[in-house]
Amino acid sequence: MKRLADVKISMLDLVPVREDKGPAVSLHNSLDLAQHAEKWGYNRFWVAEHHNMDGIASSATSVLLAYLAGGTSTLRVGSCGVMLPNHAPLMVAEQFGTLASLYPGRIDLGLGRAPGSDQMTARALRRERSGSADDFPDDVAELMSYLGPRQAHQRVIAVPGSNTNVPIWLLGSSLFSAQLAGQRGLPYAFASHFAPRYMHEAIRVYRNHFQPSEVLDEPYVMLGVPLAAADTDEQADYLVTSVYQRILNLMRGQSLMQKPPVETMNGLWLPHEREAVMDFLGLAMVGGPEKIRAKLDVLIEQTDADELIFTCDMYEHADRLRSYEILAQAARG
Repeated sequence: MKRLADVKISMLDLVPVREDKGPAVSLHNSLDLAQHAEKWGYNRFWVAEHHNMDGIASSATSVLLAYLAGGTSTLRVGSCGVMLPNHAPLMVAEQFGTLASLYPGRIDLGLGRAPGSDQMTARALRRERSGSADDFPDDVAELMSYLGPRQAHQRVIAVPGSNTNVPIWLLGSSLFSAQLAGQRGLPYAFASHFAPRYMHEAIRVYRNHFQPSEVLDEPYVMLGVPLAAADTDEQADYLVTSVYQRILNLMRGQSLMQKPPVETMNGLWLPHEREAVMDFLGLAMVGGPEKIRAKLDVLIEQTDADELIFTCDMYEHADRLRSYEILAQAARG
């Protein structure tokens, strides 16, 4: 069984947008957060592909990664993830091959099989392409072929991309990607930051199906965790209300622009909505330093995870920085 000191910690930045600030500020904040992540000893810094969402500014994922990698020096940066149904594998290979050529040894490519958007947005992204989530296993294999050594019979190549061997992760919130990641011998990241219900089953499926590969000898599990740490439990309970409002609006199909924290959520949600938000955030770590440390110990004991990746959507950038600083201190003991 692992100890907390053996587990790597990383950041997932959803690049949240405030109505009074706009996306440009969010993008600059993302780099500032990445630079702090590097200073505090975080292992990697990932951003996610989301489209047609007014409160998330990371839609052009590979472009943003170039900005983040260029503003840091040692931190691994990557996607959590690129939604492969939205893209031709060749173009993804070229984009991430370019990143890996510019920033060798620092780029990760996390892949998801969901479009990450509604049907109308998916059509706007793909135009006449006819790919779907059902193509995901074949698309992953095609993408890996572009990033690996060029084969004698290979007529289509990615330049840059060929022989860069960019590390590929499979991401998922269900059991499909867990099984596929195990069968392909790839590292697996489970989206427990928004779908914790299947976490233990997904870990079990992945480890049971794992086949050693050129990439991994043993399974490697990373778990997504929502974070709202502050100097006191009371302050954390107050600041996390911004996250509650954001998830509530997501469920209602309303704007995802960040809202300031409130003293109480009473009157803002109905009982069934409160239950749904709490289920969504079932793995959330909310509290002061001692509470965060205790929750970390329990999670590692229950899952034996190799790495944890945390997302923090507090309203004020300074509060997000403090939250991640507290986490880094708690993880180091």
